[in-house]
Parts: sequence; structure tokens; C-alpha cells
Amino acid sequence: MNPLKAKTMSESLHDPVKIGIVSISDRASTGVYEDKGLPALQEWLTRALLNPITFEPRLIPDEKDRISATLIELVDAGCSLVLTTGGTGPALRDVTPEATLAVADKEMPGFGEQMRQISLKFVPTAILSRQVAVIRGQSLIINLPGQPKSIAETLEGLKDADGKPVVHGIFAAVPYCVDLIGGPYMETRDEVCKAFRPKTAIRPAR
Repeated sequence: MNPLKAKTMSESLHDPVKIGIVSISDRASTGVYEDKGLPALQEWLTRALLNPITFEPRLIPDEKDRISATLIELVDAGCSLVLTTGGTGPALRDVTPEATLAVADKEMPGFGEQMRQISLKFVPTAILSRQVAVIRGQSLIINLPGQPKSIAETLEGLKDADGKPVVHGIFAAVPYCVDLIGGPYMETRDEVCKAFRPKTAIRPAR
């Protein structure tokens, strides 16, 4: 099939979604080293979602007011989902959770709890991570770890040798959460991360 035609068919079958991706790092934002957070987020989301995606990328320093302003900007721009990476540890300049909570209408603590549960399978220092998730308006905002490998692990979860989930990644719950706050119907590729919805919330195939 013609790739252009296939893309057009996909766009007609699945709701378009706008996603904000924010990499928070003093050094990467000033060019000291190459940012790896934004490419990791974009690659994983493109692989996981069937929806046509418009990305709104931002690379900013570890400054609380700047982070909060960026999150508000992305929500106001119509991003149904905003994912941040970086700035969630205990270091003095790590202020992403505080900046996120400052713009929240509701907290969603289960996301952070599950991320730490996944990361604890690999390193005991996972308990130092302070990721949070919140709802602002009709947008879900989630803090993710700073390393590309950890980003994929927390979103996708852990699987056994046969590809069956051992620990569910947090993204399995994201599409239904976005449904509940009035966002687009997000659909995943099951081989990457199978989204869970109650039977009553599953939309019939088009």
C-alpha cells in the first residue's frame, strides 16, 4: 500500500492528538551536552500510539517558574497529554514536581507510585525519585525519569521472555484517563503497551 494512503487511512481511523514533551535540564538547555529526553519521548510515543500525533517539544532549564509557565502554555495550546523528563530527584536544582503541582487542579498519585515500583526492580535509588502526575483542565501532565532507558521502562512496563506484562507500565492507564477528562480517544499498539479500558468505555471499531 502507498505509505501516504496508509497514513491518510490511519488519520481517518484514529483521533488526532497533540502531546507536549518537555525536557528539563540546565546543561542540555544551554548546549553543554545533547538533550536525549525529547528524542526518547517522541520515539516511544510514535511507536506506541496509533493516533496521528502533533508534538509540542520544549527544552528548558531547571527553573520552577519557567517550568510551570511552560506547562500552562502547553495545556492552553490544546495538549491533551504533557510529559516531562528530568528534574525529579532530590538535588537542589530538581524542582519539576514542585512546578507541576503548582499548576494542578487535581493530583494523580498512582502514576508516581507505579513508576517507582517499576524502577525499584532495577535500582534501590528509585525511592529517591519524586515524579508526580496531575490534571490541569482537560490535560494530563506526567513527570517521567531523566534517562531514556528509564523513560521507556516506566511507560511500557516490564515483560517476561514471552512478552507478557510482569509489571504494567503507566501508559496502560493514560488513554482511559484522557477519556475521562474529555480528551481524544487514544489507541495503542498492543505489542508496545496495551491500553486498558473498561468494556463500557471501548469505542467500536470504525
